[in-house]
Amino acid sequence: MTAATGHHFARPGNRFWPVLHLSGFTPRLLKPAEQGELPSYGLGITNVVARATARADELSPAEYREGGRLLTLKVSRLRPSWLAVVGVTAYRAAFADRTAQVGPQERTFGDTRVWVLPNPSGLNAHWTAATMAEEFGRLREAAGSS
Repeated sequence: MTAATGHHFARPGNRFWPVLHLSGFTPRLLKPAEQGELPSYGLGITNVVARATARADELSPAEYREGGRLLTLKVSRLRPSWLAVVGVTAYRAAFADRTAQVGPQERTFGDTRVWVLPNPSGLNAHWTAATMAEEFGRLREAAGSS
């Protein structure tokens, strides 16, 4: 769906946009087609791996590593205060950190701190929208106090 629309988290069942709103990052529920409004809230969005797939397990370890390398370069260039990676599996694979857990990470990219958020895909059923919003909200609070 993302590849077809050109918008992140575009599949109707994906909980990213509702969770972003519930956590307080956006004042209203944005539609995927409104992703261009994110910079007005101090947010950006990109992919670890640019190739669209139905499931994250369709990506190879090499694609994740290369995506991590490219994301590191992007972060070095843009220098955000925080990098949030949605999906602990993606983070582990992209940055060779097999023990990473959801939450703030020890790793930094220069002055950019890192937080791993739960994947909002409907396939990630052990996280509810409410518990994901709590974790997203923890990042929002940390970013607001930095």
